Amino acid sequence: MKGAAGVADDVAGEDEGRDELYERLKTFEGLAAVTAGEGKDPVNEPMIRHWCEAMGDTNPAYRGPGAVAPPTMLQAWTMGGLSGHPGRSAAYDALFALLDGVGCTAVVATDCEQEYLRPLRPGDRITFDAVIEAVSRRKTTKLGAGYFVTTRMDVRADGEPAGTHRFRILKYAPAGRPDGVVAGRPAAARGRAEGARPRPVINRDNAGFWAGVARHRLLVQRCTDCATLRFPWLPGCNRCGGAGWDTVEAAGTGTVFSYVVMHHPPFPAFDPPYAVGLIELTEGVRIVAGVVGVPHGKVRIGMPVRLEFRAVEEDLVLPVFNGGGSRA
Repeated sequence: MKGAAGVADDVAGEDEGRDELYERLKTFEGLAAVTAGEGKDPVNEPMIRHWCEAMGDTNPAYRGPGAVAPPTMLQAWTMGGLSGHPGRSAAYDALFALLDGVGCTAVVATDCEQEYLRPLRPGDRITFDAVIEAVSRRKTTKLGAGYFVTTRMDVRADGEPAGTHRFRILKYAPAGRPDGVVAGRPAAARGRAEGARPRPVINRDNAGFWAGVARHRLLVQRCTDCATLRFPWLPGCNRCGGAGWDTVEAAGTGTVFSYVVMHHPPFPAFDPPYAVGLIELTEGVRIVAGVVGVPHGKVRIGMPVRLEFRAVEEDLVLPVFNGGGSRA
């Protein structure tokens, strides 16, 4: 299974010339990232149910007696949460510290690959090891210049090989900021004013969506072959595979399908705690956005909300959903 959380790989170009930092980074390849890691919870039905509800997956294989976990949950059982895993290696931390030190302080997940060796069933105890598999040469992307880091995780269930998860990130210095070490001031401290909102990554696949937002229109893709609506925007239909599409404008009404209240990590551009919702639009697709107009402690699943557009900065408009006194 391959999936992309960004498009950095597609636009990456290899920088020419000798890269002394790359030669140092290469020494980390093959070193352990996590040793003797243990899943914090066994495979369990509540987490499977939450996953399937969030994904809209109604496959009967994931419910009732004899149920198995969705294969794509492979990584979920290994996650350490905010406290992390005690088995994480000093080498992994040192690699990231080295990249941070030269201004590559930003990170984006670019893609993952998973191989499944056996089904995971409720009660399985998960253990795993991870290795720093590869570090790329310095790449220049639309996000900024940096290095792709790939880790490979070998997952076991009750001691049996269960699957392999490869995860690739880009550690980079954001575009617009001089990268590398500058006397007296790291790259991370330069560029946009502290407290500025992170900018959305706009690419050829989602540019139309953000152009609509700038005009206060929430546009949803529609396949011209099977008429299936899809969100987020994708280059092809996730139902029939068709490449043709047009758009429909969302009415702007919906309900909170799921939500989280963000307390951590602190970030200068935000004022926690605040609510972020997975909003099910009247049209049937779902979008992640801020929930406003109601105290974060009052947000509830099923709560009706109505779309608003807010200029959070002079040049940045974002869609949010108001749950206070909505007529949705």
